[in-house]
Amino acid sequence: MDKNEKLKYEMQAAVIKALAHPTRLFIVERINREEICMCRLAAEAGSDITTVSKHVALLKQAGVVRVEKRGTQIFPKLKCVRLNRLLETVDDVLRANARDMQRATA
Repeated sequence: MDKNEKLKYEMQAAVIKALAHPTRLFIVERINREEICMCRLAAEAGSDITTVSKHVALLKQAGVVRVEKRGTQIFPKLKCVRLNRLLETVDDVLRANARDMQRATA
C-alpha cells in the first residue's frame, strides 16, 4: 500500500468511525428523511441537546454533515445524501446474518 492509498483508507476509516455510534446513525438516518432542527432531533433521539450537539459536531468534523443556522435554530444537513446507500448495505448485511442464523438453528 502506498502513501496515497494509506491516506485514503485512513480518511475512510475516520468517516466510518464517526458513524459508529447508535445515536449518530439515528441522526444520519433522521436528517436524511427530512429537515429537522437540533432541538427536535434531540427530543426524538431521547437525549439532551448538548449530547446531540456533540454527536453532530463529531459528524461535522468527519465531513459527514454541515450545519445551517436560522435565527436561534440549527439544522444539521447531510453533505452526501448517498450516505443512505451505505446504511442500506449495512441493513443488507444484517438481514443476511439473520438468515444465516435461522439456517444454522433450523
